[in-house]
Amino acid sequence: MKFAALKRLWSAKDLRNRLLITVGLLVLYRLCANIPAPGVDRDVLDQIISGGTFAGGGALGVFDLLGGGTVSNFSVLAMGVYPYITAQIILQLLVPIIPALKQRMEEDQREGRQMLEKWTYYLAIPMSLLNAVGQIQIFRSANPAILPNYGFGGGDLVPTLGTLIAMTAGSMFAIWLGELISEYGVRNQGLSLIIFSGIVAQLPRSIQQLMADEALRVPALIVFVLLLIVTVVAIVFVTQGRRNIPVMYPGRRMGYRQSMPVRGSLPLLVNMAGMIPIIFATAILSFPQLAASFFLDSATPWVRDSATTVYNSFSTVPPTWFYIIVLFTMVAGFTFFYTDVLFQQQNYGENLKRQGAQVPGVAKGFKTQEYLSKVLRRVTLPGAILLGVIAILPFLVGVLWSALGSSQTAFSAFFFIGSGLLIVVGVVREIFFSLETELKLRGYDDTLLVK
Repeated sequence: MKFAALKRLWSAKDLRNRLLITVGLLVLYRLCANIPAPGVDRDVLDQIISGGTFAGGGALGVFDLLGGGTVSNFSVLAMGVYPYITAQIILQLLVPIIPALKQRMEEDQREGRQMLEKWTYYLAIPMSLLNAVGQIQIFRSANPAILPNYGFGGGDLVPTLGTLIAMTAGSMFAIWLGELISEYGVRNQGLSLIIFSGIVAQLPRSIQQLMADEALRVPALIVFVLLLIVTVVAIVFVTQGRRNIPVMYPGRRMGYRQSMPVRGSLPLLVNMAGMIPIIFATAILSFPQLAASFFLDSATPWVRDSATTVYNSFSTVPPTWFYIIVLFTMVAGFTFFYTDVLFQQQNYGENLKRQGAQVPGVAKGFKTQEYLSKVLRRVTLPGAILLGVIAILPFLVGVLWSALGSSQTAFSAFFFIGSGLLIVVGVVREIFFSLETELKLRGYDDTLLVK
């Protein structure tokens, strides 16, 4: 970023106010993130954390990292904005399945997006409630005394409802703050910045955990720096990657003259899905362990043994090879699936046909959409592999560190290099481009980025 651009950015009053509002709302979010949920025994919580429950990652580890320690603190904002993201994914996947939704999106995309946004908010509420129940159950499987008055019978009903309502309200409050940032702060970056602030807030603690093991302190730091550099380069390289499909646009008639056809391009991104496959895959993989936790104390031997096997197979402390292989497969597979669903919704074949545009050598309409989908699936392959490697990278380091005899908390710092770094790099890029666009709209032709 150039100094002149920074000066221009700060001298523009409206941009300066947007930046200050963004910082203020993020500070408010981080302050509220330290408010514990009602009914939690803090002493028992400290025992669970010291036992390494979050060292290996998993769904709770992912959400704790992305939430800035809100999960490990059992905060009212423990679920962050992820119920909204989950609801958004579910509705996007339902659009091609439900004919009424698909027809609504094809007839008027703007009205269809507004309808999906409204229903996303509605669906986020029950998703927040379900996530709160799931998180509480996972904590109680580690130590039931963490919520001594939790239960749906007798005198525990009111405290239980109070805890669930507080956590659900906290999640909706985080979503609301994200919307305020998008409207009054940095445009369209509210939810991303909420997640970004949580990841950055966790970095000092991760470094402290990395340096906790005196025997492996130096090699851990060297490996951390090397992985950090390699991962950033790989993320930027793949994120910037795209396949430009040539498109011929028809010429325009200006009076009695007809202009020549214009040659353009349609970029197909290598990583169109972003961070969504990792979040969705880790959330799905948390369900078997959550379901098994209900039957660990069963009186029937075969039920108890089966539940124990499932619980240990999906364990992340320490991580198992079964979990690592399944996670990589699910992330890579869901990347292809989610990318294909998003691309089909955009329906480039029909949109290009309406504009009179055509991909050279390909028939208009359905054939164009079929050709673009085929090319996109090939382009998505390196992006899917990268996301899969990023998802399992902390667990691979965890296996290595466990083999070297290190404590479980020592390798948790490497969790930042995986999922967290992907979001950090992506959000920083989007903020740069957003601010660059704002400056160009105000007549500043230089760029914020050094190219």
